[in-house]
Amino acid sequence: MLKEFRNFIARGNVMDLAVAVIIGGAFSSIVASLVKDIVTPGLLNPAMQAAQVEKLEGLAWNGIAYGNFLAAVLNFLVISIVIFLLVRSINKIQAHFADNQTETPPPAAPPAEVVLLTEIRDLLKSKA
Repeated sequence: MLKEFRNFIARGNVMDLAVAVIIGGAFSSIVASLVKDIVTPGLLNPAMQAAQVEKLEGLAWNGIAYGNFLAAVLNFLVISIVIFLLVRSINKIQAHFADNQTETPPPAAPPAEVVLLTEIRDLLKSKA
């Protein structure tokens, strides 16, 4: 049983998943800070004030606190947009670096046998 557990843990996809979870946690704090410290005060709060719904969480109707739900949906949308823009930017940067670093190597010379066979073919065509 211990050997099976060791094989399970050492399997590549389990390690990849562990790394992804750790990196995801770190990325989550970056996105949360970006939304909380930059997007919300710079964009969202002025928009909420313009729409006169600064206290969105406090909205209720007959005891139904629909404001909390709306705030959660709005928070989800803002975080989704921020993640989309970050991933899009990272993909563009990676594509830019990949284009600059991948030079196509010159085509390799064909093997001597192919050259010889090509010459024989050309000679036969010229005699025919």
